[in-house]
Amino acid sequence: MMVLVLIVAGLGVVAMLMVLFAPHIRKYSAGGACMSMARLDGKTVLITGANTGIGKETALDLAIRGARVIMACRDVEKGEEAAASIRRVYSTANVEVRELDLADTSSIRAFAQRFLREVNHLHILINNAGVMMCPYMKTKDGFEMQLGVNHLGHFLLTYLLIGLLKRSAPARIVVVSSLAHNFGWIRFHDLLSQGSYNSGLAYCQSKLANVLFARELARRLKGSSVTVNSVHPGSVRSDLVRHSTIMSLLFSLFSMFLKSPRDGAQTSIYCAVAEELHSLTGKHFSDCAPAFVAPQGRKEETARKLWDASSELLGIVWDD
Repeated sequence: MMVLVLIVAGLGVVAMLMVLFAPHIRKYSAGGACMSMARLDGKTVLITGANTGIGKETALDLAIRGARVIMACRDVEKGEEAAASIRRVYSTANVEVRELDLADTSSIRAFAQRFLREVNHLHILINNAGVMMCPYMKTKDGFEMQLGVNHLGHFLLTYLLIGLLKRSAPARIVVVSSLAHNFGWIRFHDLLSQGSYNSGLAYCQSKLANVLFARELARRLKGSSVTVNSVHPGSVRSDLVRHSTIMSLLFSLFSMFLKSPRDGAQTSIYCAVAEELHSLTGKHFSDCAPAFVAPQGRKEETARKLWDASSELLGIVWDD
């Protein structure tokens, strides 16, 4: 009985301390903020997965800075709702929604074809959309879903738009990765997880692929005035963890330690607009500052091998 009383008392003290220090915890958890006041008048921005979470907050911020923001979303209805909410906050926001399903290469190609026909410039591309720890499933083209959407879909989209980015230079590409890349390995012997599948490891592999893609693309684009950097947004309160019961429970229990979507968007915004990054490329950022990259994310040989494997899977050839 006494043990039970002590446990309850202990939990009560912890709860009281968390309430008392909640404002300080939230302030600490928010992380770095983009302090740049740069304007984007006359600039065109494309953001994938911009109908919710950090993508939506990034779209809002860049629209307030004067950019024309194109929100590429799989669910157009939800995209239009997000665009409407942005206009309610900033009535003159120049935002538009276009359909893009990164789990379907035919959708990506159709999106790019229309985009190139109707849009004359592209100054900032933010590869933001992603899925996390979903059950084993395949994209329309038979790719494992997490690698297919998080890496291959954006790989193809960037390939199709790279010419426009070069013609619009100076331009920037921001690739949203994750701290999870530290726990990832590129399983070249089973890249699409056909032999075995673990949702957590597959997610980590896809986020490592993001880092490697950004670094290799940056190397290939040197001298073009198109920069490429990857970011870790932080642990953000969002529906990204909906496929994992354990992660959903942990995020609920420790919600006050998580970033808001607005806070999570800060590093993407920073890499898109900060004046001091105008020529910096091939780096990784978190909390609006350079961040650690795991050893497996710094291997040029791995990056090139993944580049070749991705190109082969998608049936494309990049110009060197």
